[in-house]
Amino acid sequence: MVQPLLTTTLPSGLTVVTEHMPGSGAAALGFWVDAGSRDERPEVAGASHFLEHLLFKGTETRSAQDIAEAVEAVGGEMNAFTTKEYTAFYVRLLDEDLPLALDILSEIMWGPAFRAAEIEAERQVILEEINMQEDEPADLVHDVAQAALYPGHPLGREILGERSTITSMTRDDIRAYFGAHYRPHSIVVAAAGNVDHDALADGIDRRFTGPEGSGPARSPTTLAPQRPLAVVTRSTEQAHVVVAMRAAGRGDDDRFALAVLNQLLGGGMSSRLFQEVREKRGLAYSVYSYRAAYIEAGLLAVYAGTSPSRVHTVLDVIGVELDRLLQDEIPERELAVARGHVKGSMVLSLEDSSSRMSRIGRSQLVHGSVMPMDEVVARTEAVTSEDVRRVAESVVGGPRTLAVIGPFDEDAFAEQVA
Repeated sequence: MVQPLLTTTLPSGLTVVTEHMPGSGAAALGFWVDAGSRDERPEVAGASHFLEHLLFKGTETRSAQDIAEAVEAVGGEMNAFTTKEYTAFYVRLLDEDLPLALDILSEIMWGPAFRAAEIEAERQVILEEINMQEDEPADLVHDVAQAALYPGHPLGREILGERSTITSMTRDDIRAYFGAHYRPHSIVVAAAGNVDHDALADGIDRRFTGPEGSGPARSPTTLAPQRPLAVVTRSTEQAHVVVAMRAAGRGDDDRFALAVLNQLLGGGMSSRLFQEVREKRGLAYSVYSYRAAYIEAGLLAVYAGTSPSRVHTVLDVIGVELDRLLQDEIPERELAVARGHVKGSMVLSLEDSSSRMSRIGRSQLVHGSVMPMDEVVARTEAVTSEDVRRVAESVVGGPRTLAVIGPFDEDAFAEQVA
């Protein structure tokens, strides 16, 4: 049985949240930083992701190879990722080696070396990452959709940054961004597994050597009207399309109903889109829906990849299924399947320490607290057809943005966005 969550705010301002898992022989530890691509000035777009690469590259006392060898020598794994609103660095290893994870993560957070040669090496790696993304239209189309959904807004900016900003970003630029945003009041340390909360909090406190204070205040900003259409003309074998709609922000209570709606629409093999587009008509191999939430707003989006000759048919089917959410009553059997999948997938995803650490770290950083899983399940089970219909009217009933990558120009989709 998993024990209750424990939370402590250290004198430095760091927040520590843990979840003890009796019987586990592993521990996962992560530092969650309240800074992402939306927090960058345009001239340093990509700085958050650049830092994600650089912090594991070495400290004053350890090289990148030293760090990698130390973690792998005990069978551990480490990684990091960047989003639009936060960045995370984490290590998973045996519980007996947790002090090693504390040493390494504390060192990279409070004493990164930022060696010139390593910055130049990672600059080239990131430029190759940008090249790779642009060569993967199935990935790129989601960025095209978000840029059109949030035009001129930091939420529409690519997390990787632009070639021009990555090329021109100096060591001083990177250090300045790090110094401004990587402050203890803006960081949550999360751990799950066979961990002792008090010992962990004490270990973090003793290793803290960083600056005081918090990062720059983040204020919600006004969103301009979304663009109805964005087409990137490419000579591709498949057309890649995203139909995106704005939704409520990350703190909205309707996020539970939106999760059920998303599952019903395109979240699995029994979903309406999968059945209609793939199973019944054979129009696409990959078709699904997904959701995201930020401070000001969120999104609900549908993706499909299909042959260029079938793209209009696929878009028509997607349109019909979206409209059906507004027109027809949702059968209780279908609603029960969607609720059950959302609930079950959440619970099953928390079988290991890494997943639990991620849940509590993100929740504490984003919401300021961690909702008990029992309450999350209860709120999911309580979603009714009326709740889903209300959210559908707000989200699906609003403007839609179509993003396309393929051998087309914008005129080819005039009817779809009319």
